[in-house]
Amino acid sequence: MCKMKNSNSTTPKQLNFRMPAEFEKQEALWIAWPHNEETWPDMLEKIENSFIEFVKAIHTGQKVKILVNDKESEEKVKGKLSNVDLSQIEFYQIKNVDAWIRDYGPIFVVDNKEKAMVKWIFNAWGNKYDDLKEDNIIPYKLKEIIKIPFFEPGIVLEGGSIEVNGTGTLLTTEQCLLNKNRNPALSKEEIENNLKNYLNVSNILWLKNGIEGDDTDGHIDDIARFVNKNTVVCCVEDNQNDKNHAVLKENYELLTKMKDEEGNSLKIVKLPMPDPVVIDDTRLPASHANFYIGNESVAVPIFGSEKDEIALEILQRLFPQRKVVGINCREMVYGLGTLHCASQQEPFLKQ
Repeated sequence: MCKMKNSNSTTPKQLNFRMPAEFEKQEALWIAWPHNEETWPDMLEKIENSFIEFVKAIHTGQKVKILVNDKESEEKVKGKLSNVDLSQIEFYQIKNVDAWIRDYGPIFVVDNKEKAMVKWIFNAWGNKYDDLKEDNIIPYKLKEIIKIPFFEPGIVLEGGSIEVNGTGTLLTTEQCLLNKNRNPALSKEEIENNLKNYLNVSNILWLKNGIEGDDTDGHIDDIARFVNKNTVVCCVEDNQNDKNHAVLKENYELLTKMKDEEGNSLKIVKLPMPDPVVIDDTRLPASHANFYIGNESVAVPIFGSEKDEIALEILQRLFPQRKVVGINCREMVYGLGTLHCASQQEPFLKQ
C-alpha cells in the first residue's frame, strides 16, 4: 500500500502509476447528474434524456457512479433510470454546480496493485465562469470517501484537454495548455514535466487549435482521440468555407507526421465533423469525437444530420468488439459540451 496519500515531493511516475487509455478495461463511468438550468435553460428534461441513454449504453459492461446533490436528487434520478439495472449504479451525494466532471473531477492512475487520484486545479476554463469554480473541490470530497492515494500537481488542467494511449504518448493542444489563462508562470517544458511526472507519459504531441464555439480553448476531445495504442481518429471539415476547415486540416497534417513513444508512425483515420449546430445565432462546439469508450459500448454524440451515420459507421469499424451507440446531443451541446465532457473513466485494477 502506498504510504503517500498526498505528497508534493513524490509523484505518480516515481511510484510507477500511469494513466491508462480510455479503451483499456474500466471499473466505472463517472458522471454528475445535470441540474444547472443556467447551462441548459428550458432544456433540462431533454438533457436528462440524453444522460439516461448514455447510462443505458454503458452500464451493462461496467459500474456507473453518479454524483447527485442530495438524497432527494438521488431518488429522482433513480426514478428516471427505471429501465436500468440499478445494481450497476452507485450514487455519491456530493453537491456540485455543473455536469462537466471530465474537467473538474480527478484523473485516475494505476500501478500493479492499486489506484490513485490526481487532482488538478480547475479554474473554469481560464476564469470564464466564476460560479463554476466551486466544482474545484469535488476531488477533495471524493478523497474523503474513496481512500486511495491522492496527488496534487498544483497546476491548472482539465481532463478534456489531454488524451493518452496508455503506453506513454499524450495528445494535447497549444491553444489550451499553453494559454496564459491557465498557467501563465509555467513554460512549455514545465507543463510537459508535470504531465510526465503525474500521468507517467514520455511522449507529448502538440496539436494547434480547437473548433469553433469551444469555450475551453481547444480541448483535444473535440478534435482527436486514440482508439487503440497507435490509431487516432481526427476530425476533418470538408467544407472549405467553414471556419473549422483550415484549423482541422492543420491538425490532421501535423498528426500524419507524428510518432508514438516507440518512434512508430500513427495511423490517422478521418472523422467528419457534423453539420454546424447553431442555436440562438450561436455556433456550438458539436463534434463526433466527443465520444466515450466503455467496456462493451462506445457512446457517440449525434446531432441530427447525415454526417451522424457516417461517423457511427467509421467508429463501429474501429471498435469491432464494442457496440457503437449514437446518443442525441443536439440540445446537450448548448451547454458547450457533450458525452466525453460530461464523463470520467475509472480504470479497472487487475487483481
